[in-house]
Amino acid sequence: MSCVSAAWSQEQDFVRSFQRSFFTMRRMDCLPLAELEERLKNRKDSTLLQHILQQTVLHPLCHKYPPSVKYRRLFLAELIKKLSGENIKLGENVAIISEGTTGLVTWEAALFFAEWAMENSEVFNCRSILELGSGTGLAGIIVCMTCAPKQYTFSDCHPSVLQQLRKNILNNGLLLNLDTWNPKDCEAELKNKNLSEENQRPKITVVGLEWSEVTQEQVAELQSDIIIATDVIYDPEVVLCLISALEKFLISNEKKERCSVVYLASTIRNPETYHRFKMELDGVGIGHQVITGPTSKVFPYNRATKIELLKIYNET
Repeated sequence: MSCVSAAWSQEQDFVRSFQRSFFTMRRMDCLPLAELEERLKNRKDSTLLQHILQQTVLHPLCHKYPPSVKYRRLFLAELIKKLSGENIKLGENVAIISEGTTGLVTWEAALFFAEWAMENSEVFNCRSILELGSGTGLAGIIVCMTCAPKQYTFSDCHPSVLQQLRKNILNNGLLLNLDTWNPKDCEAELKNKNLSEENQRPKITVVGLEWSEVTQEQVAELQSDIIIATDVIYDPEVVLCLISALEKFLISNEKKERCSVVYLASTIRNPETYHRFKMELDGVGIGHQVITGPTSKVFPYNRATKIELLKIYNET
């Protein structure tokens, strides 16, 4: 047997050990997680992790005879931790619409974009980033933890979303710029954490931002190298507000400069609304192109859903 064949056989046996442990619901400390971490360190891609996912949570047997929801969540959390070196903790509301907003739920395009960002971390390294419609913050938290941006600004317009967003940021060991929020909002989280300047990766801020009311002062203050947004195209009225905001951020009237790029991931629920968004971009002279999505499968979501990632820029 050749060395390549022997290595492949060993990897197959390793994956099967995860599969047996998953379907028999063995305790997390019985899984070969330490060996997985070492194997991932010596690889340049995530194919091993994809293979494990395909033979466990994505296996047809899991749909027919699934382990408990709690066990599956613990299992996925451990795999994500080994891939990114961190656990991702998010508080969200299970209701699709809660308190008059959709921002308390993590939508599929955020998971899609997070996978793409992890594969393309060089895009965000040492960059200043503004996120529009951050919601629970998953996409931004992943970028802050794995892509080393210089500065990251989360934004949303709903008070409840902003409050939960701040908590999610703190719960993942990241620090907020204390000049932009009230520490009393998250006093409990701060008391339970030993946070220091050494833990802070980029400079992180959370701001309230209403797209229809963006001012030139806000544009100047929030000017960034990259703007990102996920699952923000779901209503025709929202589309017009988003186009208006993108116009202002892409073209600074004061400096006559243009933002480098916008990355926007969308679950295409209503093709007509999504087509209208593209047409509105064309109408104001903003270019766009579809770029290839992630190849890795880190997070669990319905992959039959059509999700598209756009790179948006000024044509002139």
